[in-house]
Amino acid sequence: MPQQFTQPTVTLEMVKKHGLNPEEYERIKEILGREPNYTELGIFSVMWSEHCSYKNSIALLKTLPREGSSILAEAGEENAGAVDIGEGLAVVFKIESHNHPSAIEPYQGAATGVGGILRDIFTMGARPIAALNSLRFGSPSDPHVRYLVDGVVRGIGDYGNSFGVPTVAGEVYFDDAYTTNPLINAMAVGIMKTDGICSAVAKGEGNAIMIVGSKTGRDGIHGATFASEELTEASQEKRPAVQIGDPFTEKLLLEATLEIIDKDLVVGIQDMGAAGLTCSSAEMSAKGESGIEIHIDLVPVRESAMTPYEILLSESQERMLVCVKKGKEDDVRAVFDKWDLDSTIIGQVTSDGLMTVKLNGEVVSQIPSEVLVLGGSAPIYHRESKRPAYMDKLNHIDLTDYSTDCDWNDTLLRMLAAPNICHKGWVFEQYDSMVRTNTSVGPGSDAAVMRLRKTNRALAMATDCNGRYCYLNPRLGARSAVAECARNIVCSGGKPLAITNCLNFGNPYKPGIYYGFSEAVAGMGEACRVFDTPVTGGNVSFYNEDPERAVFPTPTIGMIGLVENIDHITTQWFKNDGDTVMLLGDTREELGASEYIHAIHGQNRGPVPKLDLLFELKLQQTLLAAIESGLIKSAHDVSDGGLAIALAESCIGNSEHSIGAAINLGSDLRPDCLLFGESQSRVVISCAPDDIAEIITLFRKAGIPAKEIGTVGGHTLTIDKLVDMPLDKLHDAFYDSLPRIMEEIG
Repeated sequence: MPQQFTQPTVTLEMVKKHGLNPEEYERIKEILGREPNYTELGIFSVMWSEHCSYKNSIALLKTLPREGSSILAEAGEENAGAVDIGEGLAVVFKIESHNHPSAIEPYQGAATGVGGILRDIFTMGARPIAALNSLRFGSPSDPHVRYLVDGVVRGIGDYGNSFGVPTVAGEVYFDDAYTTNPLINAMAVGIMKTDGICSAVAKGEGNAIMIVGSKTGRDGIHGATFASEELTEASQEKRPAVQIGDPFTEKLLLEATLEIIDKDLVVGIQDMGAAGLTCSSAEMSAKGESGIEIHIDLVPVRESAMTPYEILLSESQERMLVCVKKGKEDDVRAVFDKWDLDSTIIGQVTSDGLMTVKLNGEVVSQIPSEVLVLGGSAPIYHRESKRPAYMDKLNHIDLTDYSTDCDWNDTLLRMLAAPNICHKGWVFEQYDSMVRTNTSVGPGSDAAVMRLRKTNRALAMATDCNGRYCYLNPRLGARSAVAECARNIVCSGGKPLAITNCLNFGNPYKPGIYYGFSEAVAGMGEACRVFDTPVTGGNVSFYNEDPERAVFPTPTIGMIGLVENIDHITTQWFKNDGDTVMLLGDTREELGASEYIHAIHGQNRGPVPKLDLLFELKLQQTLLAAIESGLIKSAHDVSDGGLAIALAESCIGNSEHSIGAAINLGSDLRPDCLLFGESQSRVVISCAPDDIAEIITLFRKAGIPAKEIGTVGGHTLTIDKLVDMPLDKLHDAFYDSLPRIMEEIG
């Protein structure tokens, strides 16, 4: 740490390089009543970046349903969302993106994404019990894409496995839209007592402020502003903005953090994520309606001659900021000493409402805390919105352009082997999904299910989004993402409770992009209100594009559901010879936006399948009642790839016990629509023959079609006179495709 620090002179060019426009700079001068110095410019730059301030999205996000009788932490108020699940327990969960860092440095970008979301969970006082992810890449035939896939998957696996949290569910999609800008969305789930939530607050004049965990380095400086700009060739030069993670230190930090919370030693605690010490200091003091004074020369650093600017903006991993209860400083130190971690008093709470930073007693920065944080004085924008012309063009489809003179056996094999359909074992088998032994259903079924220790209940969890749907119709696509996530929870025996979201879009200054964002937010809100699944928080990630194109609008949904009795846990695969196969819901002549059109015909076009939210709700409620009545042996939602894929997965989804089925649909629909159309609100179930009449009566009362379509048994899957395939061929196409694609990685 230098004994003296000379602030560089702030120029308009410097302001521009910090991502602030002239109007924002004038606003800063009005707030301060003077010109900001260099350190203050850096602070405003990160705190008013899109990544921290949500300046282009907060107005729309406030329209989402965020309240519910079981919600314990309102969206944006804490590090993560918290929902009361009864018996004195709460589930804490959140999803966030690490897209730009992973595009530049895939291993560390993905690993630190996992580390950051885990810290958001345990700073609340919750012990993480599960990790999930939602990943999107370009075509796996591209060598650079395979490099990204390999690095991301290893980064997620190595961090999660070393930390000791099971990675239990997720999704992996491939499309050219994500070639340069992959989407790496990480979700974490934790459990805690409802009365043990620790807030991200600093209050109580004179209370000590401690930095705990790892030392501070130069990695990650301006990571927040890096995440708030488009990727270009010059982005490769910003590798220092990618943090470096250490899961073993994080594991120690977890235990130490939970111990000081359990011992009631702290007023509040916050992870140092985006914008590092700057963000945590400003947000904790603003929430406490207090001020904070930081002595920057006391911060433990691991590199020489670091300036206040660098220390404040560093995003070095595995660090926390703690507001300690008066007189408990030595107790906190003792805990962190036990876990061999640094713990240093670097300041104190004040009553002046200012975030003051001092170097050797001299003020180097002084800004009102409130003006830096979400909901404070950061600018709020309503950007220009215009429906893109391509939507009208691509939403048209003429089915006569697609021949039905096909070998449907061969087509089914090609669909099962398609990158977006095939088994993702190559990915999730690199993750430990069983550590801590609470996993009832791991990767590969509709949702993951985790038992809740010392109870007879479980949590179901899933992530979902069809980016192609959102590209063609963002409002309907977002509705469908929420509906499918809820359907996956219900098919697993759970009642949907709440969601978190990760909204991945391009540059919001472009009217077409902002149109997609506003429509997706509206669609998500509509669906959440119908399903009574409030939004507990999440993440907005803009600027996901390169000079050639933006990613598909991708509002990833992470959902939590409660399984009231572990006897109700349900999986997607058929169980016994002689069981009856039934189809819930209607199959319509819909082929638009389907994986079939994409994988077989190389197109992304057509109208997104219709979705009646009230019908979907009745389907889910009735299905859950049937599951809880013990009538259902398996349940699998019909989604990507359509009915034929859902039936094939029901036959071979359990690789250790494949079982065939003879299906008779008796439909006059076109074969491609019948087999591979993606009509919404459909579920394939199996049951004992003796229960057919009761199931049909139950669904008929709810106004939901329930039709007997076949019988479980044998070693083949037959569908009318269209498909007749041995299970071993289906198995090979489904399970061996991605490993063959990825084996070319050096």
